[in-house]
Amino acid sequence: MNKMELINYVQDAVMQKKETPAFKAGDTITVHYKIKEGNKERIQPFQGVVIQRRGTANTETFTVRKISGNIGVERIFPINSPFIEKIELNRRGAVRRARIFYLRELRGKKARIKEKRI
Repeated sequence: MNKMELINYVQDAVMQKKETPAFKAGDTITVHYKIKEGNKERIQPFQGVVIQRRGTANTETFTVRKISGNIGVERIFPINSPFIEKIELNRRGAVRRARIFYLRELRGKKARIKEKRI
């Protein structure tokens, strides 16, 4: 067994896998994130458009972008984070790319993503 196989074996044994909905770039999701402040704990929802998914298996992350007070806010979440309470899929977006960074330059109506028809 080489080093990478050994690392992957240990990660698979230690990490608990969560059930997440199938989402991709362009989808609008709500991530319910657990925040600890001192000895208190609360859940804060972060709703936005998925800009990218990156990585594989245990190291996979996804980036969510939202506009808050006329300022674009992006947050990167590890898919297997113990602080993610749940992920809700709000709407499916019809985009033709896996990474939609062009959304950063767009404002207002131009930044809308068409909804995918099912």
